[in-house]
Amino acid sequence: MSALDLVTHYWPALAAGVVGAILPPGDGQGADDAHPGDDDHHGSDDHHGGDDHHGGDDAHGEAHAAAGYSPWQRVGLGLIAALTVLGVQWLWPSDVSAAAEATGATGEWSSLLNVLIGLPFVGAAAVLFMPRQLLSVLRGFTLAVLGAGFLASLWLLSVPMTAGWHFQSIKEWIPSLGIRWHVAIDGISLWLVLLTTFIAPIAAYASFGSIKNRIKELCFCLLFLQGAMLGAFVALDLFLFFVFWELMLVPMFVMIGIWGGVEKIKAAIKLFVYTMAGSMLMLAGIVYLVWANQKLTGAYSFDYLALSRVVLPRGAQMLCFWAFSIAFFIKVPMWPVHTWLPDAHVQAPTGGSVILAAVMLKIGTYAYLRFSMGLFPGPASSLSANLAGIAILGGVIYGALVAWKQSDVKRLVAYSSVAHLGYVMLGLFGVTPSGIQGAVLQMVNHGVSTGALFLLVGVIYDRRHTRQVSEFGGLAKVMPVYATLFLIVTFASIGVPGTNGFIGEFMIIMGTYVSERLGTFSGIHTIGAAAGVILAAIYMLSVVQKMFFGPLTNPKNKHLPDVTPREALALAPLILMVFVIGLFPAIFLDRMKESVLSTYNQFKVVSGQAILFADDRNAKLLPEDTFSPAFLKGAPAPRSGEGAAGAGEDEQARRDRGARRGDGALAARAEEAAR
Repeated sequence: MSALDLVTHYWPALAAGVVGAILPPGDGQGADDAHPGDDDHHGSDDHHGGDDHHGGDDAHGEAHAAAGYSPWQRVGLGLIAALTVLGVQWLWPSDVSAAAEATGATGEWSSLLNVLIGLPFVGAAAVLFMPRQLLSVLRGFTLAVLGAGFLASLWLLSVPMTAGWHFQSIKEWIPSLGIRWHVAIDGISLWLVLLTTFIAPIAAYASFGSIKNRIKELCFCLLFLQGAMLGAFVALDLFLFFVFWELMLVPMFVMIGIWGGVEKIKAAIKLFVYTMAGSMLMLAGIVYLVWANQKLTGAYSFDYLALSRVVLPRGAQMLCFWAFSIAFFIKVPMWPVHTWLPDAHVQAPTGGSVILAAVMLKIGTYAYLRFSMGLFPGPASSLSANLAGIAILGGVIYGALVAWKQSDVKRLVAYSSVAHLGYVMLGLFGVTPSGIQGAVLQMVNHGVSTGALFLLVGVIYDRRHTRQVSEFGGLAKVMPVYATLFLIVTFASIGVPGTNGFIGEFMIIMGTYVSERLGTFSGIHTIGAAAGVILAAIYMLSVVQKMFFGPLTNPKNKHLPDVTPREALALAPLILMVFVIGLFPAIFLDRMKESVLSTYNQFKVVSGQAILFADDRNAKLLPEDTFSPAFLKGAPAPRSGEGAAGAGEDEQARRDRGARRGDGALAARAEEAAR
């Protein structure tokens, strides 16, 4: 390709880079350079909690004097803009991907996921050996590791996400117990892995701008948490998943407990108690499921693919479903086990709130889709209508009403998360292709929009050390750029067309309306979901009106500086993603489509077979031909005893199912089960 061809093909990216790089230079230095030394005596960004009685606000505002962008900062904004446009061009569906899929030339590297998980863990270990006095080195090293992880994760996009598992890596770990290192992704977990690697460097960069004490410990927590979250999204061995699930809790507990606000200890303990209670229930369910599988096959296995074939007795099946699901509902969180979230968000430092909202909560929604619906499709199907009602009344409606009455803007955003994640769970409970696709996309959308909202709340808190809505008013007059960014993210949060929030909520609502699982209640659920959209507009636009418009009456707000270069660099990728997802949703939907359809078809077939197989006393094993070969790729080899365990299976039922295999056969059986 000649130089002229390169310019012709990539001119949009070049133009975006030029626009980002020609921002006015301004005078002086940005607020992030106001203190050139690394002052360890500064507290965290939430050191003062929610107090609003500080007398030195004007002096603090002068320290943040609005200044132009340095050459390096302008180059950084230009690169962000250019890479965003280049990414859209690269990800746009083309014949090249179809050809690669047809020929099987996918170029998968089986160790890529191991690298993504191991890199932050190795980085966290390396941080422990660095002198704590070298603050710039610690920060730079952490950002380099997280940035390298994001760049490496882009390799995942080079492979067409066909049905089944990709980048699969399997190693024996504890053979005597059937525990394996089994990690893989599909089109569902792909975007959640990329969301994690995308958000982590932004959260770290924002944290380093406001937290000035215990930097070494902060870097360790950020890296350790990154590795644990990635592991939870890709683990296909239940023991391995449980390990990563528990490891996530430790660094977040430390981040809230050390760098949190006034009631940080209370919030950290509340997070720990809630999560551990759910974890113990899930562990009990895992152990029982493994024991039942061992009785059927004669060998222990914690592998998700092997355990998916186990049909427990009806009572045990329901108990195990709730044991898993309650743990996931706590993490989401769903009503009534949501009360830990507002305290954790309000007390956490800004970076911790961003990671908690953007990534950690999605592990609960993802785990319900993967494990609760995958391992216990019978109860998940029969309870869909009831759970959808809880998601609407206790999530969408309740979360919106409580958010509407909040006087603390950070607590308002926290309750808005309860409402938005209610939509995600509604899409999963409805069990339709459009609903599941919308739910997965909405997980990403919520991570982008709510992550940006928490960053914006941190910006105003750094200036005023208060988050009380009553303390503000007329901010658009003194902070026009900040007001514009806040309004853009607000539009995304309430689902205005053209922003990322619209398409996800629209697909979920449409999926709810046509859901067979919700039956006669689908219309009522749809009305409730639509009402939640209206309520979201009310509480978000209400806080925008109170904070940014009207008279500027508080003298403390008259000299507040606008967004600084450091803050703009942290916010720019999220703002760009609001429009990338909103304007080009096919980029994201196309790559998850095959996996979602495969999951949907398998759920319909397996849930019907599980109901037929279940009895009140004995566990049974579904035959392999109930599942597609793509799903069972990487499953443990059959052990001695499995044939005997399956010998008692009803022969007529086996003949009725037939021996047809493959995704086409699975779809056919799904249609037959629906009839």
